Amino acid sequence: MTNAELLSEAKKARERAYVPYSHHSVGAALMTKSGKIYHGCNIENAAYGPTNCAERTAFFRAVYDGEREFEKIAIAGGMEGTDGNDLCAPCGVCRQVMMEFCNPETFKIVLADGEDRQSEYTLKELLPLGFGPDNLGK
Repeated sequence: MTNAELLSEAKKARERAYVPYSHHSVGAALMTKSGKIYHGCNIENAAYGPTNCAERTAFFRAVYDGEREFEKIAIAGGMEGTDGNDLCAPCGVCRQVMMEFCNPETFKIVLADGEDRQSEYTLKELLPLGFGPDNLGK
């Protein structure tokens, strides 16, 4: 699947976001090494702390289904009612979840803005000194 196709899937997932407080909707499309796609959207909560990001929603759905090997994730976000504006990068918590399941050297994170300009990063580029299973001897 191309980056453009995966970003299209992320944009579809964004339409399901529940964002009554921030009005900043995010969608993610996570591709496993076997090519299966898992979608996620951000889901807000009035208490804020229980809010879950789109990227973690996608990862948790995949892990629940038994997936453990991932190739890349596409993320699309922005204010409701827009096509997005700036690149919507994953937060630190989401980067840490990615570190748990992904090889930081090879896992790709694909971002786009509202004009469909794309940027691709490795997890290591976005989390250069990440702490993961290898740090615990796993």
